[in-house]
Amino acid sequence: MRFNPFLPSWEYVPDGEPHVFGDRVYLYGSHDRFNGHAFCLNDYVCWSAPVDDLTDWRYEGVIYGRGDDPRNVDGDQCLYAPDVARGPDGRYYLYYVLDASPFVSVAVCDMPAGRYRFYGHVQYPDGSLLGGREGDAPMFDPGVLVEGDRVYLYGGFCPDSAPEREGAMVTVLMPDMLTVAEAPRIVVPSFSHSAGTGFEGHEYFEAASIRKVGELYYFIYSSVLHHELCYATSASPVEGFAYRGTIVSNVDAGIDRYKPAHRLMACPDNNHGSIEQINGKWVVFYHRHTNGHSFSRQACMEPFRLLPNGAIPQVEITSCGPNGGPLPGEGVWSAHIACNLFCEADHAPIPGVPGKRLDARYPYITQDGKDGDEAQHGFIANMDPGATAGFKSFDCRAAALTAVTTRGWCRGAFEVLSAPDGEALGSIPVGKSNDWKRWPGRVPIPDGVQSIYLRFKGSGCASLYEFELSKGL
Repeated sequence: MRFNPFLPSWEYVPDGEPHVFGDRVYLYGSHDRFNGHAFCLNDYVCWSAPVDDLTDWRYEGVIYGRGDDPRNVDGDQCLYAPDVARGPDGRYYLYYVLDASPFVSVAVCDMPAGRYRFYGHVQYPDGSLLGGREGDAPMFDPGVLVEGDRVYLYGGFCPDSAPEREGAMVTVLMPDMLTVAEAPRIVVPSFSHSAGTGFEGHEYFEAASIRKVGELYYFIYSSVLHHELCYATSASPVEGFAYRGTIVSNVDAGIDRYKPAHRLMACPDNNHGSIEQINGKWVVFYHRHTNGHSFSRQACMEPFRLLPNGAIPQVEITSCGPNGGPLPGEGVWSAHIACNLFCEADHAPIPGVPGKRLDARYPYITQDGKDGDEAQHGFIANMDPGATAGFKSFDCRAAALTAVTTRGWCRGAFEVLSAPDGEALGSIPVGKSNDWKRWPGRVPIPDGVQSIYLRFKGSGCASLYEFELSKGL
């Protein structure tokens, strides 16, 4: 049994690129710091799991350090979102960009999760670096696909402040995994170049990722809306990509099954991830935000359906995604698995601005202690009156919510709901406590697969650590 986020609550691995090598799936990504002041402050690490058990993730350790790049021996620059591909020679190649560099660096290893060593920079045949020639757009967020001796490198960064950038690029490399064989070309347009393309409203921003499924190439990316992962498909890896839709939004924008489609179920910020077929099932990996700012992101996953026509219906974010179905309607559940976090329903969420705190009204997931402290556990802070945490979903049979554990200068109750705007099923009174305190009660939950929403009503500000579900009471 497992839940989102599927790695330990003290771990912060965003920008996930999952790849199956042999009988394990390996998760590569950036490495944020708990309550960090910037993106990607830590060294690259890897986690892996057996393909037949996505609840059993193993820490593989540091695979590449910030100072391992010869352009960054003092470690001043951060390691931005990477990708890994198996080359024609059977070795594994790690592609990345330093935060102040327009170039793509490459490291290599004989194993998927061994210690990677610097290999070189992607370069033209004359030795000049890709991203450094006059007229080159800077490289960013590399995604890599290897087919035989053909290596396809995707990337690009297209903020509103750079209207001259045309969109996501693909560059064909030689089998050495470094040398440019075909110069970059645009595959998905930016906001400034999208008129008449079919990408309007979902243009490319960042987070390039590439997969081949059957005869179709799937280009996954973060759109100008930031919080969504979109996809485009083509019969060719270098041209003809058509917009197909949104795979996942980390605030459930566009989902209308349990709330209006336009309503955002958390304070929005960036997203990055990809898809992978694991043991015959399709899964999308994405990340969520914690600590009330942009810089401490955690990996989540959801199963999805790939339709016969190649379409991917947008998936709903949940607490139970890695479990492959609802969580049991009994036991003690950590509050950090909340998939929805919002304040009063009549307040529209305000988009986050990288480098600044998200809207101060919003509850957020955090932890005590310091970065990497495995003794710490996530919880929800900043639960002002009206703040709501949503957990989806639980298989409830004769179940009741029988306790919440809180701390903080607060007095009131946690109402229990089965829908974000539904009638309260009951409530559990809570009071002031400077330490974590368990508050007992009993609120019956209707039978069936249910979402659980906990809404604070009263005065002061509460932090929520966990809640309990019991059967047969």
